[in-house]
Amino acid sequence: MTIDISQFYQVFFDEAEELLAEMERLLLGVDIESPSEEDLNAIFRTAHSVKGGASTFGVTDMTEVTHVLETLLDRIRKGEMALTATHVDAFLAAKDILKMQLDGHRLGSAVDQEAVGDVRMMLQELAQDVHIEAMAPVASGFSTPEAQSVDHRGGKRYRLELPPMVHREVEALAAELGLMGHVELVPLDAERHAMIVTTLESLDDIVAICSFVIDADQMTVSEQPALSPTQAARENAERERKEAQQGYGFFDPLPGAGAGAGAAAPAADGEGYGFFQPLDEIRSNAGAATEDARGYGFFQPLEVIRAQAGIQDAPAEAAKPSEELEKKAARKEAEKQAHAPAGGESSSIRVSVEKVDQLINLVGELVITQAMIEQRAGSLDPVLHEKLMSGISQLTRNTRDLQESVMSIRMMPMDFVFSRFPRMVRDLATKLGKKVEFVTSGAATELDKGLIERIVDPLTHLVRNSIDHGIEMPDVRKAAGKSETGRLFLSASHQGGSIIIEVSDDGGGLNRDRILAKARQNGLPLSDNMTDAEVWQLIFAPGFSTAEQVTDVSGRGVGMDVVKRNITAMGGTVDIRSAKGFGTTISISLPLTLAILDGMLIQTGEEVYILPLGFVLESLQPAPEDVKEISGKGRVIKVRGEFLPLIPLYQIFDIAPRFTDPCQGILVIVETEGKKACLFVDELVGQQQVVVKNLESNYRKVTGISGATILGDGGVSLILDVTALVRSSRQLVDESNFVKEEP
Repeated sequence: MTIDISQFYQVFFDEAEELLAEMERLLLGVDIESPSEEDLNAIFRTAHSVKGGASTFGVTDMTEVTHVLETLLDRIRKGEMALTATHVDAFLAAKDILKMQLDGHRLGSAVDQEAVGDVRMMLQELAQDVHIEAMAPVASGFSTPEAQSVDHRGGKRYRLELPPMVHREVEALAAELGLMGHVELVPLDAERHAMIVTTLESLDDIVAICSFVIDADQMTVSEQPALSPTQAARENAERERKEAQQGYGFFDPLPGAGAGAGAAAPAADGEGYGFFQPLDEIRSNAGAATEDARGYGFFQPLEVIRAQAGIQDAPAEAAKPSEELEKKAARKEAEKQAHAPAGGESSSIRVSVEKVDQLINLVGELVITQAMIEQRAGSLDPVLHEKLMSGISQLTRNTRDLQESVMSIRMMPMDFVFSRFPRMVRDLATKLGKKVEFVTSGAATELDKGLIERIVDPLTHLVRNSIDHGIEMPDVRKAAGKSETGRLFLSASHQGGSIIIEVSDDGGGLNRDRILAKARQNGLPLSDNMTDAEVWQLIFAPGFSTAEQVTDVSGRGVGMDVVKRNITAMGGTVDIRSAKGFGTTISISLPLTLAILDGMLIQTGEEVYILPLGFVLESLQPAPEDVKEISGKGRVIKVRGEFLPLIPLYQIFDIAPRFTDPCQGILVIVETEGKKACLFVDELVGQQQVVVKNLESNYRKVTGISGATILGDGGVSLILDVTALVRSSRQLVDESNFVKEEP
């Protein structure tokens, strides 16, 4: 039976993306000066897993990159070379290339083949500089190099005439074809080359490899006649001489492989083709310890295991670890615990978002049905229908629990967002010549998946702003008595029914005078007695920037206004706290989910509206002397010395109300974007948790309305867009009227 593995492609794409993200996290957290064996093995395993998945699904371009990456990682974890910052940079670049290739297969996006070739050449050059002094013994269950080597000398000969290419690409292509057979490079002119490939592989395989670098239609391919015995002997002798001296033209000569070594021309199997140690050296090294002690190259040596278990054959003096090493170990353990799944072991299944959304919609319908039953039962005699009322109460509790459980399926940890920033902070700080320590907390705090996807861009802009504008250059910080390394904090926590995300830095803080001067220059309305909080809000104005020069990082005055607009669209708010010389904190408050909200039911005339509870401060009935009329601009209400605009809902939605006098109705004071207003309604009906339905996709966009829901009686109720209502009311009335009355 044939299995179509294409149905599992999405699983491979998801797992590969997770593995690449894990690789980046490990690379950014590794201690370059003294990397732990556990970290190196974990990094190797991620690359090996990506390679295995790519090979299974025939994603050859990713397989080729991970093969070179895996080889270099393997040498580092075996101690054959020391890890350096150059290696980490190269591995991060390889991760970016693999992500680009993955997106190319999954999304059909373009793949920069030149960048792929550059990264592969960089990894090969790093591997080329490695001097292998000792290798782990080869397990007896694996075939030796003699059994694995393939002689291509009896294969067919193909001539490939290449189009004009840069020399680096020609070398990269020759390196790839060299894995399939013998390659001879023949210059045609200053820009063009031809390759004579002797191989046992098919012509289709050769063309497939070439297609990753060049367009196959631009290449001329012809099969060459077989060599005569004399020509073959001459070519073999020349090939062996080059192999001994130059390592196939891709590696530096081995130590001691001078002209004399070339004359000796040892057998290719014995030399290991410049990739492996000679077999006699491997066997001699293996003689120093048994295979059981060595663990076949897969397990730690027995003496290490015994030492970790506290078993000692004889007393031995051990150097007490320094305080610094203890701190590093403690920090590593804390990071490990932070990323470890709760309960030690965890199991999960992959379910498409569409199925989860469908389940949430069905539970929402169940909640509405339960509310209908509860409302109908309210008219029954509880004494005569005691059992029925008890069952309905139990149904209400179970429905609420089911609703909370289903909604938690869409909740994702903020680590999904936070994990994107360490790499960005590292790269941007290096580019700007700054030293930045990135600290996160609350990564396990959960937020709705829909909000997580939409919060990434605003947070990215805020983090970039903190590094570019907030944290000073090292010399400036040192002159101010600070550490040369600035600190950038990203935290998340729950407060009531909201999540608070904060971006903080210990930089220079906001400059009040510069912001006011720029605001005047841009023609923004200002007052003489503006508080710091009001001044900080000016940076969210469109086109506002205090940067002295425009760079590719910031300075064009776009971004902060978009940040606030996007967060407001999610039902959130943005607050800024800053102290000159000490830093800035930008706080974002968001609802945990957009699918369900706690609302206050308000009635105007015969209509019932839902007012999101998060915007409500209080409700009151004003005295006649507190209602003031502004000629031609509506009315304001005096509340504890502060004048607030009055928003009569019956006028906004053209409804016949029961009351037109605010002193007879109810005023609900709401706050959004730091501004307050009074909604004038007839009465408060109650409080209810409602399932939000999108009105725009089912009808059209309505000003002042953000959505709709179905009440217990089956009727549709509209959800008010408080931000839009308050903004429109403030446009009608001059802001100067809304100042606190001096006592």
